[in-house]
Amino acid sequence: MAEGRDVQWVEVSEGQVGQRIDNFLRTRLKGAPKSLIYRIVRKGEIRVNKKRVKADYRLALGDLVRIPPLRLAPEEAVREVSDGLRNLLAGSVLVEGPDWMVLNKPAGLAVHGGSGVKIGLIEALRQVRDDLDFLELVHRLDRDTSGCLLLAKSRAALVTLNQSLKAHQMDKQYLALVQGRWPARREFVSARLDRFDAGNGERRVRVDNQGKVSRTRFAVREAFSRATLIEAAPVTGRTHQIRVHAAHAGHALLGDDKYGTREGGRLARELKLDRLFLHSHALTFPEPTSGRPVHVKAPLGDALETVLANARRAD
Repeated sequence: MAEGRDVQWVEVSEGQVGQRIDNFLRTRLKGAPKSLIYRIVRKGEIRVNKKRVKADYRLALGDLVRIPPLRLAPEEAVREVSDGLRNLLAGSVLVEGPDWMVLNKPAGLAVHGGSGVKIGLIEALRQVRDDLDFLELVHRLDRDTSGCLLLAKSRAALVTLNQSLKAHQMDKQYLALVQGRWPARREFVSARLDRFDAGNGERRVRVDNQGKVSRTRFAVREAFSRATLIEAAPVTGRTHQIRVHAAHAGHALLGDDKYGTREGGRLARELKLDRLFLHSHALTFPEPTSGRPVHVKAPLGDALETVLANARRAD
């Protein structure tokens, strides 16, 4: 293989050990879409210790990775981060440790690019934090959900935090404004959930006896005449779980264009709500190195606080 002068040879450091080669390349090749990365790995343009590897190859200490120069066509390049988004993300970090950070995710920003989304939060943050060799999501939030989002800054931290997540050692609490008066005694919703394609590639979730076991804890935080501010804590972590469980209980989230009702839509407009009212307001997790609990809170944004103020005035 002839080597051009722009070919890079990168030696794997301790912080990159165990990382998949595709994720390693996504960090190194800022602006390259996943489809292009998989293509150059498959064609053998990426070499590790002068040998071809597959996309799921995990790096070892001292591995020498060959990275070819890339010239991206405008239609396939990941969009550069705008100054506005750069400043928004830089100011959204709630707390940061040596190998992790918690971000107050803005509503309306997908965590990953793809499916028509040119740039997601993780791709944008890798551009903003180009001082980091590793940055991965520990969990996800829906595009329209705001609040606490945990990221790992090392492979070791990602593995440890993922283990904590699977062992139910993380506590995630959300605030949601729902239609109607939520019964104070209704503290749990247990309903199996199934994902399905609703057409045009849109992903939806429904209650189905053949679906996956799902359970959410609910508590009333503030009651209004036609709506209730609730706290929701998912015991399981299914897609759209809080939204579907609330709708199944007869109290759909306001601003929910997938599972809401027409009456809820009218109420949302009256309260000047123009987004989904779902906010991850508190996160507790064991610090990956020490194991000590870390408690983080993300305050409600001004727009959602204004909606609550409108609801109080309407009573």
